[in-house]
Amino acid sequence: QVQLVESGGGLVQAGGSLRRSCQALGSTFSIHEMGWYRQAPGKHRELVAKITSGERTNYAGSVKDRFTISRDNAKNTVYLQINSLKPEDTAVYYCNVDFVYGDYDIRGYWGQGTQVTVSS
Repeated sequence: QVQLVESGGGLVQAGGSLRRSCQALGSTFSIHEMGWYRQAPGKHRELVAKITSGERTNYAGSVKDRFTISRDNAKNTVYLQINSLKPEDTAVYYCNVDFVYGDYDIRGYWGQGTQVTVSS
């Protein structure tokens, strides 16, 4: 049973920083892509950043240059360093991890989500 354990988050002042982490437990299969998504009230869930097994990264335009995604493959953990927070970054942040079970069998799992609130 795969479980994604998230940590970090909470209430932060505008301009502040925080670091999120997400560890994938319960599987010995390799991980392809790891990512972070967020969902603000009344909006759809959107991609924030993702990182492949080859450490190629992709960021949403609104967070580029402020957010940094990284991963530690030995720990099956993905991190999100968030700097220069803005009130519009307020959302529930979710991690997503894709495990590779076979050549054409990739399964994605979601963390439970953690609220990040940025006060102005």
